[in-house]
Amino acid sequence: MPVPSDPAAVVPAGSHAPAPTVSVIVPVHNTRRYLDRSLGSVFAQTLDRRHIEVIAVDDGSTDGSAEWLAAQARRHPHLTVLRQEASGGAGKPRNAGLARATGDYVFFLDSDDRLDPEALFWLTRTAQKCRSDIVYGRIAGADGRAAPIDLRTTSEQVSVFDSPVYWSLAAYKLFRRSFLEDHRLRFVEGRLLAEDLPFGITALLRADVVSVFAERTCYYLHGRDDQSNASRQDTDWCEYLGYIGTVLDGVAAAVPPGANRDKLMVRHFHGEILMPFGAPFLARNPAGRTAMAAAARPLVERYLTDRVLAALPPGLRLRAHCLRAGLDDELTAVVRADTEAGPQPPHLDDDGRVYAGYPYFRDPGRALPDACYDLTDRVVLRQRLIRQHWVGGVLHLRGTAALPWLGGDTVEILLRRAGTTHRVPARYADGAWRAVVDPATAADGGPLADGVWGFKIAVTAYGPDGAAGPALRREAWLVPDDDAADGGDTGFAPRIVGRGQAGPAAAALFRSRPHGHLHLDLNRDGARRPLGADLRGTADRTGAGRATGAGRAILPARLPLPARLPLPARLTLTARLTLTAQLTLPGCPVDAELRLLLQDGTRTVALRTTVERAARDRYTVRSLLRGGPPGTWRVALRVTAGPFRRELPVRTAGGQQLTLTVPGGSPAGLLRRARR
Repeated sequence: MPVPSDPAAVVPAGSHAPAPTVSVIVPVHNTRRYLDRSLGSVFAQTLDRRHIEVIAVDDGSTDGSAEWLAAQARRHPHLTVLRQEASGGAGKPRNAGLARATGDYVFFLDSDDRLDPEALFWLTRTAQKCRSDIVYGRIAGADGRAAPIDLRTTSEQVSVFDSPVYWSLAAYKLFRRSFLEDHRLRFVEGRLLAEDLPFGITALLRADVVSVFAERTCYYLHGRDDQSNASRQDTDWCEYLGYIGTVLDGVAAAVPPGANRDKLMVRHFHGEILMPFGAPFLARNPAGRTAMAAAARPLVERYLTDRVLAALPPGLRLRAHCLRAGLDDELTAVVRADTEAGPQPPHLDDDGRVYAGYPYFRDPGRALPDACYDLTDRVVLRQRLIRQHWVGGVLHLRGTAALPWLGGDTVEILLRRAGTTHRVPARYADGAWRAVVDPATAADGGPLADGVWGFKIAVTAYGPDGAAGPALRREAWLVPDDDAADGGDTGFAPRIVGRGQAGPAAAALFRSRPHGHLHLDLNRDGARRPLGADLRGTADRTGAGRATGAGRAILPARLPLPARLPLPARLTLTARLTLTAQLTLPGCPVDAELRLLLQDGTRTVALRTTVERAARDRYTVRSLLRGGPPGTWRVALRVTAGPFRRELPVRTAGGQQLTLTVPGGSPAGLLRRARR
């Protein structure tokens, strides 16, 4: 559920409630070159500084970080600097900062990363609105470092078992401080790697409410140009795997065996158990590799269920199988294929499955089952919709698509609605495709019915035997590529399209929420996405009007907008009134009728209207009034094309309904002229 954009609306006690305070804790160890970026991002927050407490803990730096922090503390009263001897990891300085914190919330910022300027504002407001114990902000990677998860949907409350939050157990998120104190949560001290793992796991498993704010990037995770991130340091991997075993024993004690525990263990096999079996593994001599395998084997035996094994990608699946089966030579070959030369390309086999190209596939002398190589379910269509635009009443689509490792042979565009699917073939060559969707023929040669149609793309790849052999087909929703600005009509303006014998209809492309899938809203009778959104009008008069009765009014030559005339009860008009309106009306047929209307609650008067058409589907319509029936009239424009009819409100430049008040006149004369 989205978090409201109105700051007052997200404060539970009302707009006058005090804003929450947040303590930002920053462990620092020899990161002077990054402190301007990191601490600077805290000083630049849009959240009122009176609600931010910054605690920087220098952990025995020798590169000038301590001196820089001391100078900043003199400039920023809300910055507190603590100093301590080097402790060998971020855990102890974080604990020291947590012991000093006084804020309602705590945010842990690494000293080489940075915050978005609005991060603390939105994270604290989300926590306040949702009563969150933990709030994740969207994370982005920078300088060659990837984000651990891609958060795209804002949620008031998520589960660790059904959302990606468990895949980011690092400290850089917002915590309710009272929650941390109630559960006595602290970081492991003296460890350079995975010191925040027990903290993050326990916090997620004990939190009542975990929320996600994904409307904008909140945290930027930077790689260091000197390759000195903790995850890149040399480590005693046997000792590390023993430590991970104690951590996972805690997970097993908290989560009973079954599907939920397996979901968590999949993340730990990716992130901790199998992570060392890459370049660090190959860097050791045979005895060192044997020792690493022996250190990991107890974790594999305890936590590698068949469900976990099947959820791993082939490279990790083969590693896990080799560890469990004691196949040290095969393990080395798999790791070397990934780390050095790379595996052979996957292939589509005669059984219709796709298999990874790792060593020893179907080697009768090796105990490696086909299932360890199978990546069929992991072949996900990669595609981009580069452009969508209309030519007349026909939609043109262009993009790229391919199945990883296999390419593709045929492409179709699928239109789906309420269980109905229509297929439109696309031209496809060298990974690029083009398709033409004509509403008059898109329904298997007939007109497309009214309704909302979703666009998908389907790509089929054949094996060596072509269409006569096995094939793999994948589908995906089309998502317009916002990064590929074309400068022309992107196709999203509502328009009129022809449908042959079914008659014209209003058509509008739109993106669904929150995923941005492309849809077509096609309707003849409704107005879900109205035409003429830019329809604007004016009322012009030459001469003056004179009033009889209690007051007098002199009408200006051009009426101000909105054109509601503040006149006396009776008025004799002595000059003509001209209504002029302009709009963009893509796809309007040349024989369509455009007519200005006057409408009140019960009556509609159709005015004689002249129409001028200019380039880019721009229309100007005018009507001349010499008098009018008394009353208050709304000005509208009627568009008629065969059975298609729309009545669009004419608005002022300020977006208000254009309205005329006529205290007197000659109704009969006006109506006669309208009929003529």
